[in-house]
Order: sequence, then structure tokens, then C-alpha cells
Amino acid sequence: MGYLSQSALKNLKKYSYKGVDESLVSRYLLTPYWNWFIKLWPLTIAPNTITLLGLCIVLFNILTLLYYDPLYLTEKDGASGPPQWIYFTWAIGLFMYQSFDAVDGKQARRTGMAGPLGQMFDHGCDALNTTLEVILASRALNLGRSWWTVASQIATLANFYLTTWEEYHTGVLYLGVFSGPVEGILMIVIIYIITGIFGPTFWDQGFLTFTCLDRIPQVVQHVPNIGLNESFMVFGAFALAFNIISSYRNVIRATKATGRSSLKPLIYLLPFVVSVTFQILWLLSPSYQDSAIIHSPLFLPFLCAWGLQFAHQVGRMILSHVASTPFPMWHSMWIWSVIGVIDAQLPVLFDKPSLIQSTPKRTAVFIYLTLAISFFTYARFCALVIRDVTEFLGIACFTVRKKDAEGAWRDVRDIQQDGYVKRL
Repeated sequence: MGYLSQSALKNLKKYSYKGVDESLVSRYLLTPYWNWFIKLWPLTIAPNTITLLGLCIVLFNILTLLYYDPLYLTEKDGASGPPQWIYFTWAIGLFMYQSFDAVDGKQARRTGMAGPLGQMFDHGCDALNTTLEVILASRALNLGRSWWTVASQIATLANFYLTTWEEYHTGVLYLGVFSGPVEGILMIVIIYIITGIFGPTFWDQGFLTFTCLDRIPQVVQHVPNIGLNESFMVFGAFALAFNIISSYRNVIRATKATGRSSLKPLIYLLPFVVSVTFQILWLLSPSYQDSAIIHSPLFLPFLCAWGLQFAHQVGRMILSHVASTPFPMWHSMWIWSVIGVIDAQLPVLFDKPSLIQSTPKRTAVFIYLTLAISFFTYARFCALVIRDVTEFLGIACFTVRKKDAEGAWRDVRDIQQDGYVKRL
């Protein structure tokens, strides 16, 4: 027996994707472009390959950040930062990622490769991209090493988790009038472009100053003149609140239609709350004002490890959805996180020095070890799931091939619907 049980594998054949997209931008602006863009791809390219190529573009953007700003310092910290033209490449990279992510499903239908594997692979890449774009966008907004970047990470991951949680309980992927995959991505693209024109310090100017509302005494008395970057974070908090209400409304509607409890699904939000709590407690060492991780070069690898753990968490959620298995409430990486948290908080809890993270060097070793273990566990999960699904369904992951009636791998174009080879 592999990673998936036989019953779970059999359930994969019953899965069918259902989605609702209410975005006007998607319907009237992007869909015509996507319909043109998909025609540029030959039928020999597998849909998962398109998805992976899109993620590779974003990874290249991350590499440019590491090359020009390896310490993840902002101009406020005295760093020169990446040259402004780099932000235009980030805008192009994210827009191309969105384009690749939008047409991989169309390519799956064109090539006859549509199925649960593509759904899981697509969501997995989206989950990774979520953290990567938080890192890039926070740098473009001149936030860098700050609790604002942590808040952005939490809000962005929460939105993604909510969407996956909602899909698990409703069986439908809902994209509202304003959604992260459409309007959210375009908003970040615009941020990159503005930063490329004016520089990251543009976002430090006060919101009231920028909007000239500071000329109104009544406004100044009641509204703080926070920076544009911080205002963007406040907007994100309101968007998160709206998405929570909207997602739960859809879940209530779906559960009532099938006679299920509308309160039980709330329990399945706890895994995200638990994981975020661990990360925050870890970052609070030794104090909120003087976090040993946030205010050091370790902040970037910490965020990457967090992102990998999150991708693993939602990957198991998506797998449970398509395979109709119980919701994953437990994550093995919590054990490692608890060790990191307790060790970092030993001075506060027991008035004793940390055993593992006792020096900056040992802390760095532990954080990078956390990153390596997070990567290994997630990569192992992906490899095992891909192996089980491809072998059981007889469909390749990165090539346009399926198994014929005799169990031999053939090009999809060589197999007729009755399973016999048409061209040898």
C-alpha cells in the first residue's frame, strides 16, 4: 500500500471539478486574453508543466531579490535594495504566473488530461506562490523585516486556507467579485509597477498626506496618518473579514442543503489557528519589539519554512477533498514547531536560557534546519501522492500520456476513447 489507501484512490475517479467565478474583470477582460493565450501552447505540453513553469517564473523573481537584497533589508534600514527596474520584472512574472495558472485547466481539457491530479498540483503551486508573493510584495511596499510583513503573511495564507476549507465543505471553488487569484494578483502587479516608477519609499508617505485629507482638521483628529503600505495592510484586514463572512455563508448554505451541521465546519479552521499561533509565539522571542528572527537575516528562511508547512497543510486538505477522506486536523510539523517555540521561550517560561537557540549562530542553524525539514516533508508528500495517483489513474503528471487498455504508457493522441491504440 502506498500513501493513499485503495478506497481513497477509487474515490478519485468520482471527483469532478466545480467552480464559480463571479469576477467581472475575469469575465470581460481576462477570459478573452486567456482564450487567445492558450492557443499558443502546443498539445504536446502537459497542463501540469504549464503550472510548474509559472511557479518557476516566480522563483526566478525570488532569486533576483536574493541577489540584490540577500539580507531582506529596506531603504529605511539603510539598504540600497534592488534597482527599480527589478520591480517591473516582478510585475511581469506575477502576471505571467496568473496567465499560466489560468490556462492550465484549459490545456487539460484540450489534451484530455483533466482530473484530480491537475487540481491538486494547481492548488499546490498556488499555495507556494502565496508566501513567495508576500515576500516580494512586502519588499516592494518597503515593509521588509517587520510585523507588518508577518501580518501580511497571516492574512494572505488565511484567505487561501478559507478558500480551500470552503471548497472542502461545499464541493465548489468560489471566486467572488473580488478574489485573490484575479483582482488580488492584479493589485499586487500594480504595486510592483508603482514601486518600479517611484521606488519603495513611495509607500512610506502618509495616507492622509497622499490623499490631501490632512488639510481637513476633523479628519486629522480622528484618523491616524499611517503610511500607504500600512493602509494597504488595513485594507487587507477588511478584505479578510469579508472573505470569512462570504465563505462561511456558502458553507452554511451547502451544509443546510444536505442536512449537515453548519457549526462543525468551524472546527476545521482550528489547524490554521494552531499553526499560526506557533509561528507567532516563535517570533515573539525574546520580545515583540526585539524579535530575534524578524530583525535578522533569518526572517526570510523562516517565512519560507512557514510557507512550505502551509503548502503541505492545504495540500492534504485538497487531497482529502478530491479523495473524499477525513479532514486532516493534525500536522506532523507541529511537533518541530513546539520544540522551537518552547526552546525560544524558555527564558520567559522557566527563567532559563534557551538550550538550542542559545546563540545567533545556533539559532541560524536551527532555522535553516527547519527550512530543510519543511521542504523535505512537503516534497516527499508531493512525490508520494503523484506516484500513487498517476499509477492508479494511468495518467502522467508532466507529459501528455495515459495508459492504454494493456497498461502501456502511450501518447494521449494515440489512444481512442475505447482504449485501443490508434497509432503505433
